[in-house]
Amino acid sequence: MRSREDETLARAAVAALTRQLELAPKPGLPDPRDLRARATRQDHRALVWSAGALVPGLAAMAAAARRTGAPTPGLRAELGDIGRSTEHSVALAGGGHRGALWVLGFLVAAAALEPRARGTEIAATAKRIAAHPDRQAPRRPSRGSSVSAKYGAAGARGEARAGFPHVRRALEALTRARAAGAPEPNARLDALLTVMSTLQDTELLYTAGPHGLRHVQAGARAVLEAGGTATDAGQETLATLDAELHARAWSPRGSGPLLAGALFADALPLGGTAPG
Repeated sequence: MRSREDETLARAAVAALTRQLELAPKPGLPDPRDLRARATRQDHRALVWSAGALVPGLAAMAAAARRTGAPTPGLRAELGDIGRSTEHSVALAGGGHRGALWVLGFLVAAAALEPRARGTEIAATAKRIAAHPDRQAPRRPSRGSSVSAKYGAAGARGEARAGFPHVRRALEALTRARAAGAPEPNARLDALLTVMSTLQDTELLYTAGPHGLRHVQAGARAVLEAGGTATDAGQETLATLDAELHARAWSPRGSGPLLAGALFADALPLGGTAPG
């Protein structure tokens, strides 16, 4: 049975996802400028709407973790079952968010298991959950797993089993940007670009190949090396990268869910004064 705490965690996770969706300009990713999905093929308004369909599933994941009380194989199997059911519900609401469900599901379960954990501690607990195989998962390979096998990329499973290193990188980038006085939207954009600069994004590998992936990583690094998105030089470099990715229809879709995960971890404790 779900508790108020489970519902609170789930709604905080969806709020973090919504903050990621509302951020702009996000190179190659859906944002409020792309209302008709001309460039990214994902309607921003539809994605914001369908994000709400994640709440029941994420709350159920939190409840499962709280009831189990430990990162056991049984908990991992239950999270997988809930996740597949939630994917169906989200599809009925308009689709999207498969990557976000994967990232936020583990982090919400970790936060329920370790209510006093904060920031990178949440990622460490998620790693202990993800270490167990999901024995009920479909045996047919997904596009992401096929690309991971072909190119040796970590993929979503590798990211989780490593304790979400890019969530941790994003948290560190948020801290650095805020300490430097960057406005909150720029701090979040810098965190996104930090993820993009090193993530072996399987979506990019599928659509653009290794050369395209390296090109996007280098472009993200160039924005950061120009001073970040709070500077004139950084904004100019970001605009160039954004225009190029839209022109080539390259979308680094793996980065957005990881930023959402970082924003969720960053907002804990939920009763505190997390940035809005």
